[in-house]
Amino acid sequence: MDRWATFDCYGTLIDWNGGVGRQLERLFGAANTASLLHRYHEIEPEVQREEPVRTYRNVLDVTLARIAESEGLALPEGEGDALSRSLPSWDAFPEVRESLEDARAHGWKLAILSNTDRDFIEASIERIGVPFELAVVASEIGSYKPALRHWEVFFERTGAEPAGHVHVAASLFHDVAPARDLGLRTIWINRLGEEPVPQPDVELHSLTGLGASLDGLVSG
Repeated sequence: MDRWATFDCYGTLIDWNGGVGRQLERLFGAANTASLLHRYHEIEPEVQREEPVRTYRNVLDVTLARIAESEGLALPEGEGDALSRSLPSWDAFPEVRESLEDARAHGWKLAILSNTDRDFIEASIERIGVPFELAVVASEIGSYKPALRHWEVFFERTGAEPAGHVHVAASLFHDVAPARDLGLRTIWINRLGEEPVPQPDVELHSLTGLGASLDGLVSG
């Protein structure tokens, strides 16, 4: 049986908060960054639910405009695409490449299930520097997590067995909860010191030690 580890990308592999936060600070000032980032986390899922067929580029642009409007802030001229324009340059977390190579050395196949677009994920995979067997992206399937379509497409395309599959992610809402609803094993990357609700099978604070953690859930 093949063993598959699937990953959320932004927030798990790529520093999503850092990428968004830097742009919010540049546009609206450092004093507003923390509160605006919190608002972003609230508004983006609403935008995704409204029109699941939106590209993620459009989600980023619409969410940024709504944040500015809701907070009474002036979005500078020509900056409506600041987030989508900058996303390909967002960095991977420092331990990601070594950790993914470790998982591969332990015999795991790797896939990404992401609420994004094909061009964005390809740019991010290049920055990560490790190949993936598959990437399922929201704009091609007309669905955003926490809906279950990403996992359905993954199983359709790979023929993977759920017993050999572990999902790895930082978001409890978008990833851990729906994966658990499907009866899948989960590794939660708790980078922000949150409380685990729902409870994952394994909690890590970075991807360091990923190979051994995966093996602990599904033996080779």
